[in-house]
Amino acid sequence: MRVMVFIKANEHSEAGVMPSERLITEMMKFNEELVNAGIMVAGDGLHPSVRGKRVHFDGDTPSVVDGPFPETKELVAGFWIWEVESMDHAVELVKRIPNPPEEQVAGNEGIIEIRPIFEADDFGDEYTPESRALGEELDEKMQGRL
Repeated sequence: MRVMVFIKANEHSEAGVMPSERLITEMMKFNEELVNAGIMVAGDGLHPSVRGKRVHFDGDTPSVVDGPFPETKELVAGFWIWEVESMDHAVELVKRIPNPPEEQVAGNEGIIEIRPIFEADDFGDEYTPESRALGEELDEKMQGRL
């Protein structure tokens, strides 16, 4: 099963505080293990929300709001996409994410959210053979870009 692992933003990530050299090194080793095990499909960190935009859809005309966005607990600072055996497997991997002591300071609480990614069969009959064929074609094109 595929899951998306969200690294939630906190006061430090929203302020643009960069991780320590130790955390970067440990995280790269962790990512290397995941890649070598065939688990990590993709992953990246995200800039603070001050550099982002939100597009609201309400009615006929979308509206755009510039960051920053006020509630850090609802923001994402980074993500992974993993191919795992089960949700329990994903939880066990998340528990291994590096968290050195110097990163554990006030305002730098770490919260990770894991969510299953829809697979084609999850959509049932609404996912027509034509839609499925187009989805497979798009997947192939995207894989060629990774």
